[in-house]
Amino acid sequence: MILTEQVTKRHGALVAVDDVTLALRPGVTAIIGPNGAGKSTVLAAIGRLVGTSGGRITVDGMDVATTRTRDLARRLAILRQDNHLAIRLSVDDLVAYGRFPHGGSGRSADDRAHVDRAIADLDLGAVRDRFLDELSGGQRQRAFVAMALAQDTDHLLLDEPLNNLDPRHGVALMRLVRRLAEERGMTVVVVLHDINVAARYADDILAMKGGRVVHHGAVPDVLTADTLTDLYDTPARVTDIDGRPVVLWD
Repeated sequence: MILTEQVTKRHGALVAVDDVTLALRPGVTAIIGPNGAGKSTVLAAIGRLVGTSGGRITVDGMDVATTRTRDLARRLAILRQDNHLAIRLSVDDLVAYGRFPHGGSGRSADDRAHVDRAIADLDLGAVRDRFLDELSGGQRQRAFVAMALAQDTDHLLLDEPLNNLDPRHGVALMRLVRRLAEERGMTVVVVLHDINVAARYADDILAMKGGRVVHHGAVPDVLTADTLTDLYDTPARVTDIDGRPVVLWD
């Protein structure tokens, strides 16, 4: 369980995240909201990529602010929107970095099993020996997701993971996220701009606006026409296909 208690993040006079209190259960939670809502900041704070100005965050009872980095990294993996490396790595070497929190170099039999599985899950077998700067944007994105999966944690945070992915690989990634939650009991928190992807693959929706949580609940309870119209200041209609809401923007 991921818990946040009255978490605030300020940048000078700007309040990016304002009094956010959450309980994120196992399954898939999609964070949605307009640009500047604080979605990525909340995710980064949970993953200790940014500090907070107030409040407390725990992951399975571990205080994110005080837990040793290696101990936290064994329980939680995070993928940011922008991933840049100053060194030249192959896909295989990058994914192997995910094993470092477990004390591995990426070369033991156990490490290799996790690396091989992550590479297969992200359909990267054909390019595993190529350097990252030789790949398309979508292939690089999948390689970084594979590194996070190789970390083998109970909690996975993904910030706009569908960036640069074509429909085939985007659908494959979200199916994988859904499977990880169901088969391994993982808690997956994913920032998404595509509301219909969130509706199709998430269990819960966390809606943010102006740095605050305005709605948090099961998909059908949050993805209503009135809620989405208020959230995005744009008229929305919601219909139903195969038991899931589908959003149309007017």
